Amino acid sequence: MDETTVASSTGTIDDASVPTRLLLLGLAHRNGDIVQQEVWPVTEACGLTADQVRSCLRRLVTEGLFVRSGEGRDAVYRATEEGSAVLSSMMARHVLAYAQDAAGRGWDRTWRLVAFAIPESKRSARDVFRDRLLALGAAPVHNGLYVSPHRWDAEVDDEVRRLGIEEHVSIATTDDLSVGGVSDPRALAAALWPLERIADRYREFIDTYRDVPDELDDLRRRGERLSEADFLPGALHIAIRFNQCFDLDPMLPPELLPKPWPGREARDILARCRRLGVLAREDKKGPALFRVFDDVIATLP
Repeated sequence: MDETTVASSTGTIDDASVPTRLLLLGLAHRNGDIVQQEVWPVTEACGLTADQVRSCLRRLVTEGLFVRSGEGRDAVYRATEEGSAVLSSMMARHVLAYAQDAAGRGWDRTWRLVAFAIPESKRSARDVFRDRLLALGAAPVHNGLYVSPHRWDAEVDDEVRRLGIEEHVSIATTDDLSVGGVSDPRALAAALWPLERIADRYREFIDTYRDVPDELDDLRRRGERLSEADFLPGALHIAIRFNQCFDLDPMLPPELLPKPWPGREARDILARCRRLGVLAREDKKGPALFRVFDDVIATLP
């Protein structure tokens, strides 16, 4: 991903718009470690202040996602079990997206339903569980009732047990769902999820970055290289813009999406930008920002 070519169409990164958490999680090693010595060159290149970074690292620890080992620049933030689950979930969404793109399908024609009536005394668990369902791509049908086309049984069961809410949750499946008189699967998906708004976000991303892969390829063929001052902000910038689409996307199977669905083209552009940007990077041994995503696209044809 390249700021040199991106800058002409998007401008520089506005410090206030940089999600520090995205950058720090993007620096996590495959084992979940965030090494502080690797953090500073990247955050400085991307225009973040030391106070912003320290504040975000403290929040990651306070939220129970990481524990700190060591002091100063030698510190390492190690992912807890919960933090590892967050990192794994981020990677799993990308894996699912590209797998569905490649297969052109992914639905077993079964709807999964989760109903819960969690008492006010367990409000925190209720909020966490609801957020987890939404993160897994669910849509609210009625108060306390959520639906998804995904095979999410293991993830839901694990979360129910972790939160200790077994007696308050009911789970069912059906191949004959009707909501508000709508039963056609594709029409149901359009009614339950904001697909047009998500598609518009993807189209904006495509319009912005459509030409970047060719520009990066031309740069590489000319034997030119991207300095860290170009590569790192560029990598972060395109990740921010893509996540503005991807975070909203419930990753519905292709059978339930409008056609053509722009998410597939957006993901293809992102993968090509990343591959070509890494190839053109001058410092091959520099900090590996978004290395987990590199693992995903390494498996693509």
